Amino acid sequence: MQLYLLPILFTFFLWWFSTGLIFYLDGLPRHTFRWSFIGATGLLVVSLWWVVTIRHDTSISGAYLAFTCGTLVWGWQMTSFYMGIITGPRHTRCPQPCSPKQRFWYALQTCIHHELVSLIGAFVLLLLTWGGANQLALWTYVLMWWMHLSAKLNVFFGVPNLNEKFLPDHLQYLCSYLPKRAMNAFFPVSVSISTVVGIWLIMQTIAPGNSVFTTISLTFLSTLMVLAILEHWVLVVPLPLALWDWILRVRETSNLNKSTNQQITAIPHTELSGIKHSVVDVETP
Repeated sequence: MQLYLLPILFTFFLWWFSTGLIFYLDGLPRHTFRWSFIGATGLLVVSLWWVVTIRHDTSISGAYLAFTCGTLVWGWQMTSFYMGIITGPRHTRCPQPCSPKQRFWYALQTCIHHELVSLIGAFVLLLLTWGGANQLALWTYVLMWWMHLSAKLNVFFGVPNLNEKFLPDHLQYLCSYLPKRAMNAFFPVSVSISTVVGIWLIMQTIAPGNSVFTTISLTFLSTLMVLAILEHWVLVVPLPLALWDWILRVRETSNLNKSTNQQITAIPHTELSGIKHSVVDVETP
């Protein structure tokens, strides 16, 4: 049981923590993005280096490290997108009125650079792990990429829960491309396919004769697939997202402090001087 439990807990923690960290960093003031992105890029370089180093390592530590590296590489992609660094040539709201084909073309322009860089990331990991016995980083990245793309298509076609509150202010224009609908035809297809793949992964995980490395690797991927499917259901079922409520509280506090500072800055200098002198007069015995 421990062989399965620890990878499940590790997957859940890494998924929760990395997602929350990206939400947090992307919600900070924009002048912090340079340093956050430099840090993320440093982790990307280290992760790619480790992917090459452990591509023949089929130990337990090799499995954990490969899964972590694949997650960090995908995390760099998400950070670059949600910071608005790698998105697309369009950064404005969807023009109205427009046909469904026009809306798709406009929406594609908002993220085409991100999609191309995501494809390049998968190709780089494929090259780095080519011929290696440990390709878990590649499959981790591919699974995250596919499920994120599936979720993006679902929100484009229309879902009731866009969860736009998690989008940073500089990406709120994306909501104009995303209609709210009770359901779309793509959702049952995408969830059904993902569920079949998830069940297959679970069956492969518990199959007899697996090595320890194979069992741990498949447990990582199975758990990740289950979490991704749950994320899809959150789009159509009003489930609470309490896991990341702390991000919203931090943003509200930050926005409140920003608003207060702006109000103080807007007070004329003469009034500030008067307030200062009044305080001095009160405190002086």
